[in-house]
This record gives sequence, C-alpha cells and structure tokens, in this order.
Amino acid sequence: MKLDVNALGTFYRMAREGAGLAAGRLTHMLGVETQVGVTKLNFMRGQEIRRDFEDSTEKVGVRVKLTGGIEGYSVVVFERENAIRIVETLLAEAGPDADVDTDVGDVDGFDEMTESAATEVGHIMNSGFIDGWADVLETVIDVSTPEFVEGKSSEPFFGDIDEAPADDDLALLFQSQIETVGTEVGFSHYLFPKRESMSKLLERLRTSDGIEYDKLDGFDRMAERGAEEVAKTATTLTGIDTSVEIRRLNFVSLEAIPEQVAEEKLVGVAFEFDGMPSGYLLFLFDEESAHEIVDAMVPMEVDEDGFGEMGTSAIKELGNIMASGFLDGWANVLDTTIDHSTPEFIHDIGAAAVDPVIIQLGENQDFAFVFDTVVMADGREFDCEVYAIPDESDLERALNSLDVDRIEDAKTTAEFQEVDNA
Repeated sequence: MKLDVNALGTFYRMAREGAGLAAGRLTHMLGVETQVGVTKLNFMRGQEIRRDFEDSTEKVGVRVKLTGGIEGYSVVVFERENAIRIVETLLAEAGPDADVDTDVGDVDGFDEMTESAATEVGHIMNSGFIDGWADVLETVIDVSTPEFVEGKSSEPFFGDIDEAPADDDLALLFQSQIETVGTEVGFSHYLFPKRESMSKLLERLRTSDGIEYDKLDGFDRMAERGAEEVAKTATTLTGIDTSVEIRRLNFVSLEAIPEQVAEEKLVGVAFEFDGMPSGYLLFLFDEESAHEIVDAMVPMEVDEDGFGEMGTSAIKELGNIMASGFLDGWANVLDTTIDHSTPEFIHDIGAAAVDPVIIQLGENQDFAFVFDTVVMADGREFDCEVYAIPDESDLERALNSLDVDRIEDAKTTAEFQEVDNA
C-alpha cells in the first residue's frame, strides 16, 4: 500500500468537507450555531487510540458500517455529559406537546427515548461526514443502520472492529471535532477503513510513485528514536530525569496550523534544517510549561517573567537538544547528513507564534506533518507541540530509501553544549 501527499491531501479535504456538512446539519437540527474545530489525519498506534478512551470519562457513541466507495466503520464519540446536553436541546426543540421529560441530566443511563435521540444525532453527524467524503471522491458510500454504544473504555466502541489497529500497528485515522458556539458541547469523529479499501483509494489518488506505508511507519519510529535521544541529552543537561513521549503523528493543512494553536502566550524555538530531507522544525510550549522548563534548567533566580537572557538561553538550548535528537536520529537511520540552523526564540500570542514559519513554507507546499509530543521532567508534564515540516519531495525520496531494519540498530548521537548558568 502506497501513499503520497496528494492522496493525503485529498483525505484531508474529505475530512474538512464532511465536518462542514455535519456542522451544518447539527445547526439545523438543534437551532444553535456550530463551528468546525480541529480536523486532522492521525497516524496513531492502537495503544494510543485506546489510551484516549481510558480517562475514566463516560462516553457515548454512534457507529455505522460503510460499504461502497469506502469500506470500514465510522464512529462519532461524545463525552456522556455533552451527549446529554445535545439530547436535552433536541427534546426541548420538540416543544411541550412532545410529552417527554427533557431533564435527563440526573438519569443513570439512557432510556429508550433519550437513546433514540442520541442515536439520531450521531447518525446525522455520521451521514454528514460520509456525504462529504462521497462528494470529494465522486463516489457512492452506503451506510448501515446506526448502533448506539456507551462505556468508559475503547472496548465497546472499537473492540469488535477488525479494522481497529492492534497496539503496535500504525493506523491512518480521520479525527474531527465540531463545537457549538458558546457551549462546551463537542464530539470527536473516527474512521476505521479496511486496509484493502484504503489501498484502492490510495492507488487511485496518488500522483507520484508514492511511499510504501511501512516506510511511514518507519518515519514514526524514527521520531520515537529521536525522542529517546532528546530525553537522554535533556537529562544530562539539566540533571533531572527527563522523558519524551510522541503520542501521534498528524497530517494537517498549513493553513489550519495557526487555527489550531491555542490563543495564549506561547514560547518556542524555530529551526531550519538542510539535507535529505530539508525543512523546518518548530517547538512550541505554553507559557506555564516554559516557566517550568526554565526553573528546572536554571538553578538560580531569573527575571520575573522567566524569559530574560538566562530564560531565553535555557529554552533555546532545550530546543537545540530536541532538534539534534530528532534530526541526528533521522540522519543516522537514513544514512545521510542533516544540519540545522541556530535556534530562533519565539514568545508571542497564538497564531502569531507560528505565522512567520507558515508563510515561508506556504510558498512551496500546502501540508505538514506534526508530532504531538509531551516532555516529562521530574514528574512534571510539559505540553510541547512539535511541528516537523519536511520538504514534500525531499521526504518522499528520503523515505523511499529508508531501510526499516536500520531503525532499531542505528545510533542516535545528538550533540549539544551545556548552557552557561553562571
């Protein structure tokens, strides 16, 4: 099974189109304004998908089986409280003549009426997504009768679906979120396509020789190896036991990246890298996490805002470590050389923190790979988004030459200089 950026771009447009249709139908049904939130193509291992569901939060979902242009399962998942809010709104819209109890907030479980209402909402949402995909693909996708599911783990939602990936398997998933304006109601959407169905689609959509799917799996494992090196060198630099975890690999539109950046003060470091492949790296921390990092790396009182000369130096040095960990690991696995620029410090609000990089990249490409990463140091969690944005043609050539058997054996030798804390 081979894919390329054009095929992934088509899938992304399918996800956006479907989310737009689903949002419109939710607006019409509930009489409240909605907006499309985050839309991503996720490359996730099965264990990460299941971890998303193991937060002790009760969830409600509606799933349908697909045949025709796409085969597999489409599933919408609500947190139970959000599903209750939607059902309350829907039943209230029915008016006093409907002769139903619209106060379902204290109900232990869904009764026949509320389960039917939730199923209707989920089915309309599924249909919106699927109709959007069919429009983009110019094909017909048939949908089964909707099935209502609920639980606190992934088992009731995906446990009996053959298309759901095993713990160590890398799966391509569509994930979208729609939010009702002014409320906290939202939901996530997943597509689990059959491999054979996805392979046929990719064959049809590719405009280049493409990349073998197992090479992209290797790309993800390369990043994991780089993360291990990041942790080792960060531990050496700070003297604090540090670990780095890559949760998933996302494929997103460059235009969507600024939309997805939290509208808050962010601190980060940007790099340009050159070699095979070339591109850009951007590490972004929320301001609180950046303060934690500075406190951990600089064993003395710093400026009040934490980002004076010493604070800036600490953040840039950690960025250097992370860049070296990622890129040296890639270079060793690919048997090539990748150099990166000196770090450029970023301290700005929301989209302004990423706009300069996005503008430069947008001259030559439309999409980017983004790693969802968390840095743990001494029991403290630092949320860090890693935007690894290789040149599209470089990445395809590099991955096609990748020997996946080298990944576990190749050394990751990130070089760094200790930050001067004097």
